[in-house]
Amino acid sequence: MNLNLRSTAIRLILPLALLAGFAVGPTSAQEAAPAPAVEKGQPHKGDVDVERSRVYIFVGKTGFGHEHGVVGRLKGGSILLGAKQNAGQLEFDLTSFQADTRDARHYVRLNGESDSSTREQVTANMLGKYVLDVEQYPTATFVIDSAVPLKKTRPNSPRYVQLDGQFTLHGATRPLRVMAQASPESGSVRLRGSFTMLQTDYSIKPFTKALGAVGVTDKLKVYGDIVLVAAQK
Repeated sequence: MNLNLRSTAIRLILPLALLAGFAVGPTSAQEAAPAPAVEKGQPHKGDVDVERSRVYIFVGKTGFGHEHGVVGRLKGGSILLGAKQNAGQLEFDLTSFQADTRDARHYVRLNGESDSSTREQVTANMLGKYVLDVEQYPTATFVIDSAVPLKKTRPNSPRYVQLDGQFTLHGATRPLRVMAQASPESGSVRLRGSFTMLQTDYSIKPFTKALGAVGVTDKLKVYGDIVLVAAQK
């Protein structure tokens, strides 16, 4: 009797399941059907244009060391200009950082160029476990609490935005404030700003060699050149 009831229930439920699109196992037609195309996410207002955005760093020298210029890329992020809370986040790709490229040295106003061997050695030291340690800490983040426009001092003066938030690097988090000039461009807004930081504040020991006779300063100057999408494309 129980067996007959189970068989009857299966005969009633299975057609209903098929009609509802919940068939057990794919049919041959379902297997042959191509997967629906996944539309690529379109950029929204405030999204970072990672292809055009960069971060630059001026590294000073100690002893017989040399000054350096560093350039790096962003992995992504967004900034809601004018937001007084939850204004966005920037994520920096530390693995992309390179020392003493022509572009980097020009941006931080250093003269001359470095040969490829020197650039590779300086970059390797910077990314290695005794400085940035990108294997353990491949990214840095700036979680932006607010992005408030500042009052213009004169009608034709540039527009500035004050970014306040928390910057995380090498496993350490510190409050950060950046004043950035906001310039409209075709379909975008370019933010240019800078701040200084101490490596030791983020548990990074400034690189030295030759018993300290050659090294770099604890204090760094960081420049952001960030391009934001102004309107949805």
